[in-house]
Amino acid sequence: MRIGVDGSKIPHEATDTPFQILDKAKNYGLEGVYFRTILDVSPTLDHGLLAEVRAHADDLGLYLQMGLAKVNPYAAAEAPAVRRLGDGDYTRGMVKMIEAASQGAGVTDLWVACANYQKGLPGYHVFDRFRTDAPWADQLVAIEKFLKLLAPTAREHGIHMNIETHEEITSYEVVRLVEAVGPDTVGVTFDCANVVVRGEDPVAAARRVAPYTRATHLRDFVLGEQDGTFGRVFATIGQGVIDWDAVISILHAANPELPLSIENAGPTLHLPIGLDDPVWTALHPDLDPAEVTEIRRLATAYARQTAAGERPSIDTVRATEYNGEKMVLESADFLRSTLNRLGLRSFETAH
Repeated sequence: MRIGVDGSKIPHEATDTPFQILDKAKNYGLEGVYFRTILDVSPTLDHGLLAEVRAHADDLGLYLQMGLAKVNPYAAAEAPAVRRLGDGDYTRGMVKMIEAASQGAGVTDLWVACANYQKGLPGYHVFDRFRTDAPWADQLVAIEKFLKLLAPTAREHGIHMNIETHEEITSYEVVRLVEAVGPDTVGVTFDCANVVVRGEDPVAAARRVAPYTRATHLRDFVLGEQDGTFGRVFATIGQGVIDWDAVISILHAANPELPLSIENAGPTLHLPIGLDDPVWTALHPDLDPAEVTEIRRLATAYARQTAAGERPSIDTVRATEYNGEKMVLESADFLRSTLNRLGLRSFETAH
């Protein structure tokens, strides 16, 4: 289990090339980069450039993963670059991205997601799950149809489209999509901090998705109220409430070579979790009372530690100035020590 970083979140200048981002990851002592989309590497899908990036990653001894785009037709308008690649056909644009990843970069594990986070919208409307013009059940049907449309191309090129457990979708729904389309072409990108927003315990969610997980977005979180609303705030890995021994052990048992990609993010975002709201719970038919109880337990334990002065309050966490480099390095150190302690890998140095 090599430790790497999300290529869109590693601290870098907007003008940095993919080569410079790989170099930075190596200098941080990391072992791979998960570029969010292949368009971040080459907006024109230049096969020659992609091959050079692949060779550079290999020379540095880094794993290399990339991504495609959203696989929800209801969100296709939010990715105009993909449609342009296909000369007006979003599907053709995605096919060209799959072909370029396979033939140019030699990358066969590709991130996909089902919606964007709608920054700036109020309350639950930050999640496409709560759209009223396109009910979530209709979106899931459309997502499955679109994945099945892409599946023959994925199969031809030996790639997996790895659906992220993003904030709008439950792990139950992700697993159903994998099994409906076929695990030979669809897998999971497990983001262990997103599942709690859908009322899921990260450990239980890890058990659900582990058999299909081929990529990760790892970050931690704390839970608490802000302005009377219960929700999640990101934290450095090991400084939140996730039981990392359990999560890592579950993932390792299913895939001992699974890359562990840190997705660092600032702590200012407080996303609502409506465990006591009938409007919210009505859109979560798979909600497990045992997992809801565990989320409440985690929040109560953290509040107790805060009151005892053992942990910073959620207000303090949110007010802490974001330092991406510090978050990446501290997260990587924690993951190394966890792997060491669990006897899953041995590291000679901290970096």
